[in-house]
Amino acid sequence: MKPILPGSTIGVLGSGQLGRMFAIAARRMGYRVHTYSPDSDTPTGQVSDVEITASYEDLDRIREFARAVDVITFEFENVPSAAAGAAAELVPVRPAGFVLHTTQHRLREKEFLSGCGIPVTEYARVNCEQDLNAALSRLGCPAVLKSAGFGYDGKGQFRISAPEQASAAWKAVGGPAVLEKFVDFACEVSVVAARGLDGTFAHYGVVRNEHANHILDVTVAPAELPEAAVGQAVEIARTVLEKLDVVGVLCVEFFYTGDGKLLVNELAPRPHNSGHFTFDACVTSQFEQQLRAVCGLPLGSTEQLCPAAMANLLGDLWNGGPPNWAGACAFPNVKLHLYGKTEPRPGRKMGHLTALGGDAEKTVRAARAALKTN
Repeated sequence: MKPILPGSTIGVLGSGQLGRMFAIAARRMGYRVHTYSPDSDTPTGQVSDVEITASYEDLDRIREFARAVDVITFEFENVPSAAAGAAAELVPVRPAGFVLHTTQHRLREKEFLSGCGIPVTEYARVNCEQDLNAALSRLGCPAVLKSAGFGYDGKGQFRISAPEQASAAWKAVGGPAVLEKFVDFACEVSVVAARGLDGTFAHYGVVRNEHANHILDVTVAPAELPEAAVGQAVEIARTVLEKLDVVGVLCVEFFYTGDGKLLVNELAPRPHNSGHFTFDACVTSQFEQQLRAVCGLPLGSTEQLCPAAMANLLGDLWNGGPPNWAGACAFPNVKLHLYGKTEPRPGRKMGHLTALGGDAEKTVRAARAALKTN
């Protein structure tokens, strides 16, 4: 199959910050970019050649979008799989709609992983409150009830500390849902990896993630884990990409337990927040890697040039006025990335900072603190 070369047009379903950084990488390599989402003046649209504003459910518009591009990828896994299917009638869609179908639904995802022999948290299918009570009896408390579909950044979740909370949890989440046994983990880690059209595999190692209010707060790369655990995490990522026949980038998120076990928590079939450090710290960023994969080009080197840490900038920072950008930029080894979102809201990802070299984690925290001082 011939590669899709620079000068061609890439279609992106979704228009957030992941698409923005993907479009920057694509335009740097000479591609044109069209983006499609229900919104206008979006982070991706601001740096694309064409921004289409239409519903994902409008399959005729999806087909019209597909006719104007050479290949389609996505930056947002909650695009309906029917949209990916309609686009695939006309151009390659990479990763394929099957990958979307599997990973945008927690139960399908867990059943896929379990079927591959990949370790996951203990779970149960929940379709009604009676199912929830039975599952709690089996798995015990604490446990977490999660909506089966279309959840991210902690949305659609309820932690159950005692059986008496079952009714409240069911009212908050509803069904279909998945109940997961709570894991008392030592840390959360992830592997961002890529698979090319020819089956070539590349990865960015294992990184450590800290969350606040269910949203990624800080990523440290590389993670300090035993060599055996790093190797196991990478091999699990390889298995996932091969079994799903992924062409593109996918992130595997893990719980790492106190006794050294890795349990897969979630999959994200696109560039991931925990891989943002690659934009500055690696020979090939996760966004360029996505481009290379979906266009059938050879994958680039994932070599990390220096230690790095990434800190998210949420809309909460705007409380009391604009952040002190000069304060953050006073750190010479810190890179500022803003996503072009005009309305800061609590919990909304507005940008991130990346610190390079030395004690990157300490530096990025200090730089973020400087944003609050005017």
